[in-house]
Amino acid sequence: MEVAINSQVLRPSLSPAVKLKYCLYARKSTESEERQILSIDSQVKEMLQIAEREDLEIVDIRRESHSAKDSGERPVFKEILADIRRGRFNGILAWDASRISRNAGDLGSVVDLMDQKSLIEIRTFSQTFVNSPNEKFLLMILCSQAKLENDNRVINVKRGLRTRCEMGLRPGVAPTGYLNSKRTDEKCQANIDTERSPVIKKMFEKVAYEKWSGKKLYMWLKFELNFRTANGKKHLSLGNIFRILYNPFYYGMFEYPKNSGNWYQGKHEPIISK
Repeated sequence: MEVAINSQVLRPSLSPAVKLKYCLYARKSTESEERQILSIDSQVKEMLQIAEREDLEIVDIRRESHSAKDSGERPVFKEILADIRRGRFNGILAWDASRISRNAGDLGSVVDLMDQKSLIEIRTFSQTFVNSPNEKFLLMILCSQAKLENDNRVINVKRGLRTRCEMGLRPGVAPTGYLNSKRTDEKCQANIDTERSPVIKKMFEKVAYEKWSGKKLYMWLKFELNFRTANGKKHLSLGNIFRILYNPFYYGMFEYPKNSGNWYQGKHEPIISK
């Protein structure tokens, strides 16, 4: 039961003697699925405004750039849970529930702390969660929904990549001798690099017909041709030279993902014959 007094809500699970001390937690995944989430600084700014308006005591502000899809992988979040157990603070302030957890393991740790009355309150931009069955259930639903969205997104991305491969389009950066198309309707399309592809072809010919070693190729590319990668900054290392010579992409085939055994006929123009 909630009792309204002077337009404020008193929650039965929070004793008047308990002083709420919050940790403001702002998280932004580096992964593409969270591009629409507010930046860390924006999250902090928004939540500080709420804290000032509602006179909330913030003991610490923690920032983290890490995905929450896997349990126990966020070092800053683990420190927050440890500090709650030590009694340094008993509330979490976050932009929304998905900032706290997108996996069952971390969510379980949070709910356990609420059950133990170590974590009194979680407050987001639009909601507040305390140690009551309904609010913990709602918190679990929101975090589980975030996990479901994340899992479905992974499935959809993999399906999209597989479809592109079946179309003969290899995902990722094109190997030396090719350039990725910059057209939005040609995503993953690798076009011949007219400046470097003749050199790549000669590399194969010198190994096949003249029995050149990798080291001799390296010396030739670096000191005679001053050959550089497409960004113009790097010479090819000896390791990169061997990776080129072993790459079937140059005769039209590619494997994706690597070491998966899934081979595809590429749509790109081969530089050499098989």
